[in-house]
Amino acid sequence: MKKKIFTRLEENFDEMVRLRRHFHMYPELSFEEVETAKYIADYQEELGLDVRRNVGGNGVVATLKGGKPGKTVAIRADFDALPIDEKNDVPYKSKHKGVMHACGHDAHTAIALGISKVLVEMKDDLEGNVVFIHQHAEEKDPGGAKAMIEDGALRDGVDVIFATHMENYIPVDHILHNNEYVLSSADDFTIEIKGNGGHAAFPQDTIDVIAVGSQLTNNLQQVISRKIDPLKSAVLTLGAFQAGDEANVIPEKAILKGTVRTFDKGLRTQIYELIEQMIEHTCKTFGADYELDYNFGSPATKNDHNMNQLLIHAAKDVIPEENIIRMEPNLGAEDFSFFLEEVPGTYFFTGSANEEKGFVYPYHHPQFDIDEKSLLNGAKVLVAATLDYWDQYNETT
Repeated sequence: MKKKIFTRLEENFDEMVRLRRHFHMYPELSFEEVETAKYIADYQEELGLDVRRNVGGNGVVATLKGGKPGKTVAIRADFDALPIDEKNDVPYKSKHKGVMHACGHDAHTAIALGISKVLVEMKDDLEGNVVFIHQHAEEKDPGGAKAMIEDGALRDGVDVIFATHMENYIPVDHILHNNEYVLSSADDFTIEIKGNGGHAAFPQDTIDVIAVGSQLTNNLQQVISRKIDPLKSAVLTLGAFQAGDEANVIPEKAILKGTVRTFDKGLRTQIYELIEQMIEHTCKTFGADYELDYNFGSPATKNDHNMNQLLIHAAKDVIPEENIIRMEPNLGAEDFSFFLEEVPGTYFFTGSANEEKGFVYPYHHPQFDIDEKSLLNGAKVLVAATLDYWDQYNETT
């Protein structure tokens, strides 16, 4: 059956390319994906799937019920775009000025729809169900995953979930995986420092929030370098420092914004507590007040060991074994992690780069584009994992 499905995917490759290019031409930003969601839902309904719209916002959940009893596999595909002005000169260039699919979400959606189109043809032979979770707003935090879960995206008895992401750091015909952590948690914070403004010539009469903020910027770097076990991965980065407008005026307020990334849940809490202590003590030293707005965002993306091993085995039917590569975890983030906290599953990267064709730019770059052969590879690996999961786990039901 696997060979038959692979053949049909190959025969429907042009359809996946068409879908991917359609979504690429008509990108929509996070929480604004009204037309994209409608197109996806209409497409899945025309195939005969049971479709729920507006799940957790603009999310779409489409369920394909197999003809035979068995486990339920979910395949997640995100579909939002980024506020980037595309610089590619291609026929399918974005028609929405300042909005672009620069992270492969158009490809993820085309893969899911391509799988749907093929599997529905042989649904009577399927030994289980497939739930296609089309997620909105992955690029925002909080994104669409948590809202979709709270609105019942997994209510159809999902037993396991798989997802892939295009990856232009590795060439086509490769995949990257990890048995455990793939990506980190992502927490953001905003610090408002409140002082007393005044004339720049008389600093003694002020509480200089720029001086406080500068000292705090330096002090916060000590949280990771001097308070955290160096064998545990963590990053604290300040990405914004906003204060004042004039050379001769000491402002009364400064804003600092930053992000924290780590894998360990306990360390995640510890860093938050250390940040708050450092802010309190630094501001107190200068006599300033502060407000801290700390947002615990997406948790770390941690794969289920058994499901990732199953995926590796399944991928060997698609990708040369030497091209199935264990990746080191990195401190990027993904809200697919919320799904993995609910059900076992795995998240892997599908190689989409091709230097000869010029597909070398990383995601979030205005010239990001992919070798579309990656659509077929990603679809085949996801289907192979689904079939292998049924073969292995349906016997236990």
